Amino acid sequence: MSVAAPPVIKLTNFINGQWIDSCAGSSDQAGSDKEWRDVVNPATGEILASVPLADATDVNAAVEAAAAAFPEWRRTPPENRIQPLFKLKMLLEEHIDQVARIITVENGKTFAEAKAEMRRAIENVEVACGIPMMMQGYNLEDVARGIDEMMLRQPLGVVAAIVPFNFPGMIAFWYLPYAIATGNTFILKPSERVPLTMRYIYELLEKTGLPKGVVNLVNGSKAAVDALIDHPKVRAISFVGSTPVARYIYSRSAEKGKRCQCQGGAKNHVIVLPDADMPMATQIISDSAFGCAGQRCLAVSVALTIGEAQKTFRDSISDAASKLRVGNGLEDGVQMGPVITPQSKERVEHLIGVGEKQGAKVLLDGRNAKIPRHESGNFVKPTILDNVPATSELTDTEIFGPVLSLVHADSLDDALAWLERSAYGNQASLFTSSGSAARRFRYEAPAGNIGINIGVAAPMAYFPFSGWKNSFFGDLHGQGRDAIEFYTDKKVVVERWAKEHSRKF
Repeated sequence: MSVAAPPVIKLTNFINGQWIDSCAGSSDQAGSDKEWRDVVNPATGEILASVPLADATDVNAAVEAAAAAFPEWRRTPPENRIQPLFKLKMLLEEHIDQVARIITVENGKTFAEAKAEMRRAIENVEVACGIPMMMQGYNLEDVARGIDEMMLRQPLGVVAAIVPFNFPGMIAFWYLPYAIATGNTFILKPSERVPLTMRYIYELLEKTGLPKGVVNLVNGSKAAVDALIDHPKVRAISFVGSTPVARYIYSRSAEKGKRCQCQGGAKNHVIVLPDADMPMATQIISDSAFGCAGQRCLAVSVALTIGEAQKTFRDSISDAASKLRVGNGLEDGVQMGPVITPQSKERVEHLIGVGEKQGAKVLLDGRNAKIPRHESGNFVKPTILDNVPATSELTDTEIFGPVLSLVHADSLDDALAWLERSAYGNQASLFTSSGSAARRFRYEAPAGNIGINIGVAAPMAYFPFSGWKNSFFGDLHGQGRDAIEFYTDKKVVVERWAKEHSRKF
């Protein structure tokens, strides 16, 4: 006798302190069957939930709730505004395993990767608790005789963040804690592919004592994004995703006069010098290229080897990648999970074929992966392409999968020139034992996040998550001091008080 599958969860939005049904797919809407999307476990193909694709009506309700909550929230002293964040940190610590498991189930990354992601999220909450210090302005007496001047920071109002599928728990925390700690009210639109993580985290937020309307959540896709951008009461937009979408959101937001920060795609390079510690370099680069199935914006995508490193690194990385165990991220011993959707799997495998046709040699082929008991999963095993020619379209294409391209360069000059030609500038790394080479690299490498013997140069929460060229659109990045600058307006006050001759003190 077969066991019935559990009922599919129909997700709701969180608006003004309540979980409410979306207007998407309501009975009075034509074509309502098109207003919902299945949330699917990428390792098993199991349908986990049904997520509404919100429209402008849902977005407007969230914005109005946030706008109504703003006047009282901005008048709340900073010391009081951070108290819910202290509670949130404690709740995230207590429930980190539960959150990590949800991330693994809906995103596919391993449980260890999901838990590490949440450690970074918690780190941002901790940093935002320092707002009473970080939000301070400055002043100067007697800028002219009897005249004083001061600079104050004040919150913007209603702000929104649009976050991607690859880090369902972490990336929202580049924005949420800083936004509310500085006195803004906040709306989150999670990726419709992985909405369950933020649903659970917002349930934790409910327990922190935040006033209604301070944090809101609206599920959806492009229609919800456009409604957030176009709403006149939304002052700022934060986004992480692909470069074409980042450019679109940045342009449309700027046209509406909004403050915006849009993190785009990447094509991250690592240079391996002959004097590198090869076992260490191999392990770290393997973790970077194939961790999270290559679906992170700091994943190494191209390794440029110099001199004798060409053969030694090529052989060692091929051996290491071939031994990685691929499967369901909840199973013990699994080191890499699936890509997010069948369409992503198809795209990654197609690009591997493109690279092969354009002259690259497939050293390790991860196409057509078969994982026992998970035949419906979206699995692509680690893939290594050797001698990818400069003319190949893969040199400028973000594959966003477990694919590492190998390129040989004659010198550090040639390798840096290769990086300079790249349209992206998210991360670049160097593996070497030479302090001189390391200093030159960090000085000249055209990327916003630099690693020296580091494979994933992810900044700690008290530093900005940087990015250059087509990897970022805007001026101020997420995290740290940049977050404080982004979420506050500067107000300069110049004041003079006339002497009172009628009274003596």
